[in-house]
Amino acid sequence: MGKLLAICISEKKGTQKREVPSAVLREEHGIVGDAHAGKWHRQVSLLSFEKIEDFRKRGAKIDFGAFGENLVVEGYDLKSVPVGSRFRIGDCLLELSQIGKACHSHCEIYRQMGDCIMPREGVFTEVLRGGEIRPGDSVELIPADPDRPFSAAVITLSDRASREEYEDLSGPLIQEMLEEAGFLVRERLLLPDGRQPLETELKRLSDQRQIELILTTGGTGFSERDLSPEATKAVSEREVPGIGEALRAFSMKITAKAMLSRQTAGIRKKSLIINLPGSPKACREELGFLLPLLPHGLGILRGTESD
Repeated sequence: MGKLLAICISEKKGTQKREVPSAVLREEHGIVGDAHAGKWHRQVSLLSFEKIEDFRKRGAKIDFGAFGENLVVEGYDLKSVPVGSRFRIGDCLLELSQIGKACHSHCEIYRQMGDCIMPREGVFTEVLRGGEIRPGDSVELIPADPDRPFSAAVITLSDRASREEYEDLSGPLIQEMLEEAGFLVRERLLLPDGRQPLETELKRLSDQRQIELILTTGGTGFSERDLSPEATKAVSEREVPGIGEALRAFSMKITAKAMLSRQTAGIRKKSLIINLPGSPKACREELGFLLPLLPHGLGILRGTESD
């Protein structure tokens, strides 16, 4: 059992958080009065007390809230807790939604010490049940439900759609089919063609959000900026060539042009990444073929099924 040592908030973004004697958590919002609360997946941030103490031993003179954390928790190595796990604090219930974050501009602590622990040690949660919390409250870790729905994300690659020259039809279609099949779609993104933006998002979705199934649509053809397979291979730790081969073989029964598809698949940590074509019709056909076959493989990655 862990313990809540401090609660910190800031009324404006970009200002250091300060300790408060109590706080009210609002469902699907976060801490009432905190600038980072809202309708998104990073409503309440947590940081391990032990990690703060280790940093202080390096000579840093810092108060609670200096790293931008909302809650300082003793007793858990938070970054090792899987996404989907839950924390019960009094009557409140939080669900872990992200591990770490990207640091786009160095904070004052980094400028002083040459390091900041929040990007790698901090975690983020969503409020499932609200209530009042105070320092001294016990913090109970509830393991993620092994039978929970698989999480998913959808990424559309299209220069023209990203410039709003035409509507993205494939991304919403894929999301709809996933949700009908019981998946929990955490994010749907629209990116320009090319390799680097896709690599960045694939890493974030896998490493920080721990999304179990990531589907891309577009960027699998012969055009110069069709680089979805290259981005997928670059971030994958293990390739899954059978998926691309099976999808091409399936689509070849519909059109011989399927032989020109370069789509591939791979695994990064516990995330399965699969490239789909850009055409809504082809996405519907291939995903209809693919979806019934995915739960077994995703269960193996989750650790609830065996080969």
